Amino acid sequence: MQNKTSITILALAVVAALGVGYRYGSRPAASKVTPPAVTASASVERRVLFWRDPDGKPAYSVLPARTPQGKAYVPVFDDQEPNFPEVIAAKPTASKTSTAGARKLLYYRNPMGLADTSPVPKKDWMGMDYIAVFEGEDEQGSTVKVSLDKVQRSGVRTASVEMRKLERPVRAPGVAKPDERTLRVISLRADGFIEKLYVNQTGQHVKAGEPLFRLYSPEMVKVQVDYRVAVGAGGLRDEKGPLQRMRNLGFPEAVLDEIKRTREPVVSFDWPSPVSGVVMKKPVMEGMMMKAGEEIFRFADLSTIWVIADVPEQDIAQVKVGNSARLTFRAFPGEDFSGTVTFILHELDMATRTAKVRIEVKNPEHRIKHEMFADVAINAGEASTDRLVVPTSALIDSGNRQVVIINRGEGRFEPRAVKVGVRSEGFVEITEGVKTGESVVVTATFLIDAESNLKAALQAFTADSPAKMEAKP
Repeated sequence: MQNKTSITILALAVVAALGVGYRYGSRPAASKVTPPAVTASASVERRVLFWRDPDGKPAYSVLPARTPQGKAYVPVFDDQEPNFPEVIAAKPTASKTSTAGARKLLYYRNPMGLADTSPVPKKDWMGMDYIAVFEGEDEQGSTVKVSLDKVQRSGVRTASVEMRKLERPVRAPGVAKPDERTLRVISLRADGFIEKLYVNQTGQHVKAGEPLFRLYSPEMVKVQVDYRVAVGAGGLRDEKGPLQRMRNLGFPEAVLDEIKRTREPVVSFDWPSPVSGVVMKKPVMEGMMMKAGEEIFRFADLSTIWVIADVPEQDIAQVKVGNSARLTFRAFPGEDFSGTVTFILHELDMATRTAKVRIEVKNPEHRIKHEMFADVAINAGEASTDRLVVPTSALIDSGNRQVVIINRGEGRFEPRAVKVGVRSEGFVEITEGVKTGESVVVTATFLIDAESNLKAALQAFTADSPAKMEAKP
């Protein structure tokens, strides 16, 4: 019995030994120790891009880090697929190896334009992805590159820098007035009666020599009688005295010739108009007695009129006698009249702080009426001088900074500081900063300028090295 027990124990030991040997011998070769060469190769190929928060929060780090709770950040390798379009686009593929190799990712900038960058992909507090900035997009340090698709969608338009003559209009309201040099008042130098009135309405046009009224004056008849007595009685008396008295009383030359020819007094006679013009005022009526010096008619020549413009005090220094002016009257919309500045009054209106500027305008057809309102544009510039100009819409003027956007082609734009000179309607002179033939942006300038300002801020913020910065959680 004891011998059987010993044999059984020995058999079980042999079976156990054989089982252990079988398991060791049947283990696959792949489970054995990996050769050092393979392990070294795998460690070189898998490069850690960055570390991310283990709980999936939008927090990243360029170096190993821990959360406030002590959890270790999880590494993200270059063979993994992060959920960032910029990183995916930057990864080389079989068809874009050469292009991707030429574009080196520099850093990521805030999508809202804030001066905040990151060396690794991240999101802002609203969950928006940061925008990748690649090498070459900061060409020449000041050039901004905008995709051609974005240029088209933004409606970017350009114009050439050119030489042209500028007019500097000084705008002011004006009122038409009669030319004071042509005003003429008809009056008598002796009391008389208006027997007949030939011109009996205001506004009537009268030509020189045309009879105005028929006059009877006792004093004028008396002077004629004295003349007759002087030349009578055999001509013993001198006629020069009475004849000169008649001239002093304003006798018309035709009447004087008649008196000298007939030696008889003319009791009543027609009074001719001394000038051509339009009757501006007519206080006389037929049958009235007019005293010496009283106004009978007032005439004005309307072939030339004055426009009195009220020029603001701040613009009066630019206006000079001889400047040309363009006028539009509200009675003739769309029609321009030309004039010349002939005089600038020597005082300002205390209430309006404006100066009176006299502009002479030709009016041969008498279309312009007195007291008509006019919009005046006085050319205060030197129209004969060519100036280097750009369209006004091309200039970005913040008060202490004047910039134009130069179009360099292929979606590249260069903001350039300039110095401005004379401004005109639609154009502004550039005295420094651009040259003839360059192309400037005239629409969507603020969009490109904003890109430029953002880029400058990012460059100043990342002046040391974007790779040394750690992302903010």
